[in-house]
Amino acid sequence: MTIVFCLLLASGITGLATGLFFRVWALVLVSPAIAILAAIVLQSSNFGFWTGIPIVVSCLLVGQLAYLAGAFHLHRGELSMQDDANGEPGKYSHRHIGDQNE
Repeated sequence: MTIVFCLLLASGITGLATGLFFRVWALVLVSPAIAILAAIVLQSSNFGFWTGIPIVVSCLLVGQLAYLAGAFHLHRGELSMQDDANGEPGKYSHRHIGDQNE
C-alpha cells in the first residue's frame, strides 16, 4: 500500500511541477512517462495486471489534476470574471471586436 501512495504522491508532484513550469503540451510527454513508470514499479512489486490498471489510471488522474491546480495557481490573477462584468477588457482582450465584423 505504501508503494501506491508513493506513486500517487510522485504523480501529483510531477503534475504540479509541469503545471507551474510548462504548457499543456508537456503532458503529452509526462503522462506516458508516469504510466510507464507506475506500471514498471507495480510489476516489480508483484501487483497483478487487473490490480495495477486502476492504480495507473489513478496516477494519471492525480497528475493531471495537479497540473490543473498548478496552472490555475499560476494564472489566478488573469482568470477574473469581473473583466467581462464591468465592460473593461482583460489583459489579453481587445476592444470593439464586434464593430470590425459589421
